[in-house]
Amino acid sequence: MGNAYSGITRRTLLAGAVTVAAGTTATAATVTTAAASTSAGTGAAPGAQVPAVWHEFTRSPFTHPQIPYIGRAGCRGGARRRPRRRVVLDVRDFGAVPDGTTDAAPAINRAVAAAGRAGGGTVTIPPGTFRIDDVIRVGHSGVVLRGAGSARTTLYATKHLTELIGAYGSRYGGDKSSWSWAGGLIWLAPAARWESLVAAIRAEDWPFEGWTGNRRDKWRTLTTVEPARQGSWTITVADAARLRPGALVLLRLADDPGHTLLEHMSGGGPGPEAYFWDDKTKLTSYVPYEWPVRVTRVQGRRITLERPLPLDVRPEWDPRLTTHVPELSDSGVEGLTLEAVETPQQPHLLDKGYNGVTLQCAYDCWVDDVTVRHADNGFGLVAASACTLRRTRVEGRGSHHPYFCREGSHDNLIEDFTIGRRTTPAPSGTQLHGINVEGLSSYNVWSRGVMEMGTFDSHRGLPFANVRTDITVENNGRHGGDASAGPLFGGRFTHWNIRVTNGRAGLMKIDRLAPHSATVGINEVREFDQIDVPDFSGDLRSRLELYGTTDVVRPRNLYDAQRELDR
Repeated sequence: MGNAYSGITRRTLLAGAVTVAAGTTATAATVTTAAASTSAGTGAAPGAQVPAVWHEFTRSPFTHPQIPYIGRAGCRGGARRRPRRRVVLDVRDFGAVPDGTTDAAPAINRAVAAAGRAGGGTVTIPPGTFRIDDVIRVGHSGVVLRGAGSARTTLYATKHLTELIGAYGSRYGGDKSSWSWAGGLIWLAPAARWESLVAAIRAEDWPFEGWTGNRRDKWRTLTTVEPARQGSWTITVADAARLRPGALVLLRLADDPGHTLLEHMSGGGPGPEAYFWDDKTKLTSYVPYEWPVRVTRVQGRRITLERPLPLDVRPEWDPRLTTHVPELSDSGVEGLTLEAVETPQQPHLLDKGYNGVTLQCAYDCWVDDVTVRHADNGFGLVAASACTLRRTRVEGRGSHHPYFCREGSHDNLIEDFTIGRRTTPAPSGTQLHGINVEGLSSYNVWSRGVMEMGTFDSHRGLPFANVRTDITVENNGRHGGDASAGPLFGGRFTHWNIRVTNGRAGLMKIDRLAPHSATVGINEVREFDQIDVPDFSGDLRSRLELYGTTDVVRPRNLYDAQRELDR
């Protein structure tokens, strides 16, 4: 296959293809096939079918023109078992009382900070309701905050982020509140990074939020990189002296005056080449593209990476490996419900910051068995990569972004997720998106989901190579995005086995919108009042297979199938 990665061979790929195609991976979070078929008006599902595009993918999994390789998405390459940190502290020992009225935030934060100073470990929160009047901060690697289960431990949040930190304007101007897409009342971020963000917000010096600091200047070059092709697991560098196995580095790719990097992210060809990029100032502020990845092997100048290259590496993009702000790694939140005091949802883009759980500048971190209720925004990934959200749920009065993924977040896995139907009518002037992705975010996966409301919110900013698979959705949300942020889709988006219960289109069937994309196994959908036109002209070189079906495509779950090929 033209790469040095020995974990996947042609033989194992083909054998895996036969195994996965013959038998489906069971889905844990969907309505029944019969119910989905009836509600979509398609009748009983016919026999299972293996699309041609799957056979093609198994022959070239790292370089397929429409389907991205996402078999390593998630914490520790998608590992089902996470590091088990020993229990070191109980929040009650620091004064937390589960009476629902005493502010437990200071005690919880003291316990978490003490675990960090001790080098890591698990901080437990017993059953009961704990009132919190401040942000809960996980800022040290190796620290896990664990409740007794989402049905047993509740953190009841009484204040929003505007009260606790201050108003957060947009670095792009206007009167928007950045709490509409940033921050969480449980916030996982390196302590120094969190402190610098808060200081900038309070100084009204609206920051960049990613891996290289508030002004994107907190990095230095480790080495330059020689040309390589997308899908390669190895690269050759000019000088490997400062690289070591296990280190997290940034691959940095800058655009050139002709915007050939943005064209490449869009799949290349006449359409992206004819697109006018220069006035998309919000989009161009997102480059250089920064991709965090661990080094697994150093052999002379030849470096093996934890994941295959997401893009070509070309000299005109000044490719280099760089440092970054210290990451948060091997930390997580488990087994609790975060419930905000119930208030009416705010008008669009004016959220006050009743936000749930956000991971920022985090790598190999996780959230498991966590419910967020009555939130402005549920779960956030902000410049977060290789993280897993599993068994998460957003419910209550309705959210602006139940899930958001932005500011260059890559290789994340969101699986077994639920967006519950809102419990109160939406106030006028509010907006509902759904599972959001934007801002050059790539190779993220949403898998085995039930969306009782919302939509697949590709929010401009040229997200590319993302996958949504094995999801049931009542498609009643709307997507957003500033025109200056550029295209809705880059190349190699895939929607695979999608059950649209109300038959509404709106970014479900994307063969006429997304370049070099694949829409496989989706029931018939119809347009509604938010009708999109392609950003790129001409032949989009996209694939559409098994349209008008429900749950017949095999493999049923694209992520699980790619994981099987990796065994």
